[in-house]
Amino acid sequence: MTMGTTTTQAYGEPAYWDNRYALDPGPFDWYQKYPSLSPLLHLYVPSSSMSQTLVVGCGNAALSEEMVNDGYNNVINIDISSVVIENMQKKYRDRPELTYIKMDVRDMNEFQSGSFDAVIDKGTLDSLMCGTNSQQNAVAMLQEVGRYVQTSNDHLNK
Repeated sequence: MTMGTTTTQAYGEPAYWDNRYALDPGPFDWYQKYPSLSPLLHLYVPSSSMSQTLVVGCGNAALSEEMVNDGYNNVINIDISSVVIENMQKKYRDRPELTYIKMDVRDMNEFQSGSFDAVIDKGTLDSLMCGTNSQQNAVAMLQEVGRYVQTSNDHLNK
């Protein structure tokens, strides 16, 4: 993708991610690693046995595994790349606390409204802003994510 005289990666395009994960299957954490994020997650993301956390654009980051190691029991991960999802499903087949699903964050109709206690995004919104129709894609993502976050934590007190 070219913007003016600057060439940027096609981060907003699914084919970019399939190719990236096929060529470089090793774990990669965008921006920050879990130890830097854990104080914020402990403050804002419930870790009870009843809570469900959604990680959008999970890639092959260690974030979800480290969350489970830290006491989170139900971490659902979605990514648009079938390559990375297949790899992560194989890698964590013996970790029932981790679920990996190929899904576009702009269309999460497989989930029921209010399915999650928290949604974590470390870079998906930025990636969508690099693709075609970036504003529409960003709005679609935020609207979809908003539909699936619980508005109350009453169920945690049961």
